[in-house]
Amino acid sequence: MSLQTLLEDVVDRAADPLEAQFGLPLELKVVDPEVIHALSMHVEGAARDEFALRALRIGVLALQQAQGQIDATAVRQEGERLLQNVEQALSQHQQLLNERLTSQLKIYFDPQDGRFHERIERLIRQDGELEQLLRRHVGDDDSRLCQTLTQHIGDGSPLMRVLDPDAGDGIAAALQQVVQEQLHEQRQRVLDQFSLDNKEGALCRFLKEVQQHYDGISGDLTGKIDKAVGEFSLDDENSALSRLVGRVTDAQQTITREFSLDAKESALSRLRGELIDLLRGQSESNTKFQEEVKVAIGEMKARKEEAARSTRHGIEFEECLYAVVQAEAQRCGDIAEFTKEKAGQISRCKIGDIVVSLGADCAAPDAKIVFEAKEDQSYHDRHALDELDTGRKNREAQVGVFVYSSKTAPAGIDPFRRLGNSILIVWNSEDAASDLYVKVAFTLAKALCVSERRKHAAEAADVAEMERGVHAIESRIKDLDQIQKSATTVRNSAETILESERRFRKTIDEQIENLRERIGALKSLIGGDAASSAG
Repeated sequence: MSLQTLLEDVVDRAADPLEAQFGLPLELKVVDPEVIHALSMHVEGAARDEFALRALRIGVLALQQAQGQIDATAVRQEGERLLQNVEQALSQHQQLLNERLTSQLKIYFDPQDGRFHERIERLIRQDGELEQLLRRHVGDDDSRLCQTLTQHIGDGSPLMRVLDPDAGDGIAAALQQVVQEQLHEQRQRVLDQFSLDNKEGALCRFLKEVQQHYDGISGDLTGKIDKAVGEFSLDDENSALSRLVGRVTDAQQTITREFSLDAKESALSRLRGELIDLLRGQSESNTKFQEEVKVAIGEMKARKEEAARSTRHGIEFEECLYAVVQAEAQRCGDIAEFTKEKAGQISRCKIGDIVVSLGADCAAPDAKIVFEAKEDQSYHDRHALDELDTGRKNREAQVGVFVYSSKTAPAGIDPFRRLGNSILIVWNSEDAASDLYVKVAFTLAKALCVSERRKHAAEAADVAEMERGVHAIESRIKDLDQIQKSATTVRNSAETILESERRFRKTIDEQIENLRERIGALKSLIGGDAASSAG
């Protein structure tokens, strides 16, 4: 039940005291959630009515005990004390969480002795695990690559042993043996077909057919047959059979020469030369590849050292930070803008490298967070806080985040700190695991924007509630005339009612004046905060 409802109830009861002595019918519509919850705990009927009457009596007695005065100052002080206790508890919890998070992150990501950095250092340092691995596999003559190539295509490899012409089990000897066996077999088959000892040979079958068909022919036919038989005789060098055998022998010798390594122009010798050239080229290509790998590694180291010395490296640091912030902002539905080269609200001032505008789905839409990144050894906390103050004003932001480079950050500082609406972190642009600091800072900055927005909203709501209370009291003052008129008609209670009316009027006047003063003070405070935020 609201304050206005209680005041109306007191006024109504004072207006008719005779009726209050014998009973007063009362019908109320309860809208306060806490009162509704308390009433709903009792069974509807006499039990609920009795509970409501007791609660009403307690409230009336409390109001009478306070003599109608609402100590807004005490309420505000208690509320502020409660808020301070809650803020202190949250601060202690946040500090404990930050300490635990910092200690755990320091164990793994400390630049001096963190486990992650120690592992990376062992991997990429000079004579480290990566360099040793590359040297073992693609290094000098004793590397695994050279050993593997030597094992498979070197002088003592199985391939070279097979290609060796002097080896008895080599490919040349095997080819020569196969060719000789095939030639001998073919030659033997040809001789068998033209041998008279082979009754199934072609020559014997031919002679048998000639004898059967031309047995009766005499004279010239016999001479021609003798001449034909002479053509198949090996005793005559000019016979057809001798010429055929000679050509077969020549072909056999030609094939033998082509598969002999003694002749430099043979097919086998040319094949061997091409294989040797191919292996020599492969060896040269591997050597060249090893040199290119060494040169590339050297160039990478040189570029890294040059980038660390050049002014361009600072710009790359800011662009790398923007990439991380932009990815996080897109994930949360916010908008990130790279404002390094753009002037802000301050004339010709470009402080504020990145500005994030919170999206419509956030509890503080259109609030802004400014990021300032520096990879400069001359910067320390005082400079960082001054730049964040200027950056918030220049970019109209509520929260600022200053990002030190892990390479140039002051020695001994914590990697994550919060000072009011300023957040200081240390970030390594070359270490993806270090992005966690940026993401946590982004989340904390959003929470601070939401807290700031809710604080202003709560103060505005308090002012509006007080103004409504003043208007309600002023509207009910006219009821005092009715109270005075009723008091004059009731002589027995006239003095008591009139005295109550005077005290009530005085109390209301004092409360109205007190509330007006507090409303004016709160309006001034809110106006000052709004002007400070706008500045």
